[in-house]
Amino acid sequence: MAEVFSAEWMDQFMQQWNNEPELSDELAKIGFNSNIGYGFDGDADPKGVICIENGKATDAGAYDGQELNWDLRASADSWQKWMSKPPGMMGLGVAYTSRKLKFNIGDYGAMIKDPRMAGPFIKSFAIMGRIS
Repeated sequence: MAEVFSAEWMDQFMQQWNNEPELSDELAKIGFNSNIGYGFDGDADPKGVICIENGKATDAGAYDGQELNWDLRASADSWQKWMSKPPGMMGLGVAYTSRKLKFNIGDYGAMIKDPRMAGPFIKSFAIMGRIS
């Protein structure tokens, strides 16, 4: 298995993202464009980044100073837990309020209140579990 958030892992994540209509197609409907960083709590920078244009992942790999719209952080244990058993809306809320999931950049509150973004966000955790 590729190391979580490594360039190889992020490339597989991009492929899974684009192959999941509940994620990419739903975000395309709202014209979602973002650079999303993923990493570990306490690190200075995210480890990986995925670039989304009109809902579709167009690039992914190791973080290399790209401007980010979102920067999600958690412990390695939390990421592994969510990849093996993706959280639902309530689980994400608990993770956020307990600071197990941190948004170093991005507005969790605004995102989770918009069902057009909340559903795909939850689905992104499910596709992480498909990466080998």
